[in-house]
Amino acid sequence: MALRVGIIGAGSIGCYVGAALLMGGAEVSFLGRERIAATVAEHGLRISDFRGLNHHIPAAQLRFYTDIAAMADRDCIIVTVKSGDTEAVVADLAKVLDAKTIVISLQNGVGNAALLQRAMPQNTVLPGMIAFNVLQGDKGCFHAGTDGEVIIQDAAMAQELAGFFQASGTPFKTHADMRSVLWSKLLLNLNNPINALSGICLKDELSQRAYRLCLAALQREALAAITAENIPIQKLTAVPAQWLPRVLSLPDFVFKRLAQPMLAIDPLARSSMWEDLERGRKTEVEWLNGEVIRLAAKHGISVPVNEQIRRLIQQAEQGGRRDYRGDELLAIIRA
Repeated sequence: MALRVGIIGAGSIGCYVGAALLMGGAEVSFLGRERIAATVAEHGLRISDFRGLNHHIPAAQLRFYTDIAAMADRDCIIVTVKSGDTEAVVADLAKVLDAKTIVISLQNGVGNAALLQRAMPQNTVLPGMIAFNVLQGDKGCFHAGTDGEVIIQDAAMAQELAGFFQASGTPFKTHADMRSVLWSKLLLNLNNPINALSGICLKDELSQRAYRLCLAALQREALAAITAENIPIQKLTAVPAQWLPRVLSLPDFVFKRLAQPMLAIDPLARSSMWEDLERGRKTEVEWLNGEVIRLAAKHGISVPVNEQIRRLIQQAEQGGRRDYRGDELLAIIRA
C-alpha cells in the first residue's frame, strides 16, 4: 500500500511538496483554503521549477479537502501552514490524529515543531525545512524559483519520504541536528523582508549591493546571537553561512563573479513575505526577525537593524511602503 501523506496548509509550499510526493507514488490528501480548493478543482495542480520541471496533475487525481477530519487516516502529516497559524491548526489536528501518525513541520521559523510536539505528545514530531522559494501563480501553478533542499530530522519516516521526492528531482536529505539547520535557514530567510520591502524580484534585488548590505547587516546581528547561544551553523548554500555578510558586501561586479550560485534564481522569483503582503496576509516577520530579536535579548545583544526591519514590515502590513530603493532602505537602517 502506498504511503498515505496529508498536507496541512496546502498553499504555495504545501501544494508543491504534495504534488512532488504524488509524482513519486505517494497517496496524498491536501487540506487548504476554499479558494485554493476551488482553483485546483477547476485547473488541477501544476508544479514547475527553474531547472525545467513542469508537471501537471489533473483535478480528478487530486484529493483536496477543507475539513481537517479528512486527515485522520494518514500515515504521515506534513504541516506547512504559516507560523502564526500553527497554534490554531494543532488544536484541531490533535483531535483527529492516531498516535501512530508521524507529524513533520515544514515551516519557517525555529519553534513550530516544538509547539506541535507539546500539543500532540503521543505523536512523533519531526522538524524540517525547505530551502527553496515557491511562488503561487495562476490556475493552480506553483513554481520553485530558487535552488535548495528539503531537509527533515533523520528518522525512518524521513528516509522513506526520500524515495518519493526523487521523481520530481526535488533535492532531499535528512539531518541529525535540525535546530542547527533551522537557525542556519533563518539566516537565509532574513532576505524575505528585504525582498518584500524592495518590491522587485529576488534576482534583481540580490544583484544590487545596497539591498545586499541591508541583508548582511541583518545576518551579522543574527550570527552574533546564534554564536552566543552556541548553535552550530550549517552550510546550506555554496557560500558558508559565516561568510555570507562579507560576500554579500562585495561590489556588484565581484559578487556576480564569485557568488554566481546565489544568483541561480528564476528571474520572476520573489519571497514568500512579498507574496503575503501582495495578498493582504499577515507575514511571518515575528518568526524570522522576531526570533533573532528574542534570542539576542536572551544574551543582552543589541540588534537594531532587525528591530527596524520588523517595524517596516509591520507598517507594510498596515498599508505602508514596500517599494524602497536599496539606498533608501540602507539609509534607514544605518540611521
